[in-house]
Amino acid sequence: MGYVTPEQISKAKEIDLLTYLRSCDPHELVHVSGGTYCTREHDSLKISNGKWNWFSRGVGGRTALDYLIKVQGFSFTQAVEALVGQTFSPLPYTPQTKPKEQAPRKLLLPQASRCATHAVSYLHGRGIDYDLIDYCIQTGRLYESQPYHNVVFLGRDGVGKPRYAALRGTMGDYKGEATGSDKRYSFCIADGPGTGSVHLFESAIDLLSYATLLKMKGHDWKQDALLSLAGVFKPKRPGVVPLALSQYLQDHPGTKTLYLHLDNDEVGREAAAGIMEGLAGKYTMNRLFAAQEKAQKNRGDAR
Repeated sequence: MGYVTPEQISKAKEIDLLTYLRSCDPHELVHVSGGTYCTREHDSLKISNGKWNWFSRGVGGRTALDYLIKVQGFSFTQAVEALVGQTFSPLPYTPQTKPKEQAPRKLLLPQASRCATHAVSYLHGRGIDYDLIDYCIQTGRLYESQPYHNVVFLGRDGVGKPRYAALRGTMGDYKGEATGSDKRYSFCIADGPGTGSVHLFESAIDLLSYATLLKMKGHDWKQDALLSLAGVFKPKRPGVVPLALSQYLQDHPGTKTLYLHLDNDEVGREAAAGIMEGLAGKYTMNRLFAAQEKAQKNRGDAR
């Protein structure tokens, strides 16, 4: 585990959330009215008078350190390290009266480890086939971070630039995203010739589990377009389409069929309903209930 000094902790605690978002993640900041802001990802998370409160979850705080821990899922040490060393500019902020095209967000990727032993062991322990793991490493979609040995799942834009990174702990339950991650460009495998369809999953591991099952059945998993939605949430309004899916459909105009492999729980069902309502009449959609079956279990059944 990493170590942070009392001086670093003190410095991190001085940074308020509004200053942090303006400097490091301006795309996430949305002006509501007056001196009140919310975040693009969570519209019930309000920032005002030096405090923030995520009303839908009943949590809040004052600092960016609180936000990274309580909302983004960072450990205390990871949150301090993400804040210390950054340059923050608490200059007066004037919101744009007209929406402008957002500049690419600054993605702060964890340092890569020289080897991926922990990542490979963890993913294979979750039932992911070795060939898939190696493919993702060789194509730059996956690596192991240091010093925490998290699995880092990368998402890239149309020119191949990393724009999103999901983090998954190999020695605990940690889940998070790298600071500056843009959910429009989530983890994806779409290197095949294109069949006019895309399979949708909540997470990168769900995606790789499905690809493993295809491989076990003798199918060429590279022929299908597979897209992680970087998590799903209960839509705040009807017809909400996840950012990752909207961007994918924009980049792949030939897509005609969607296969929804979302979890068969309340959030998964409502997210699927939102997608189907939001894209009704535009695409053929198939809802395939996923019961969180791990590839490892299916591999055992196949034997």
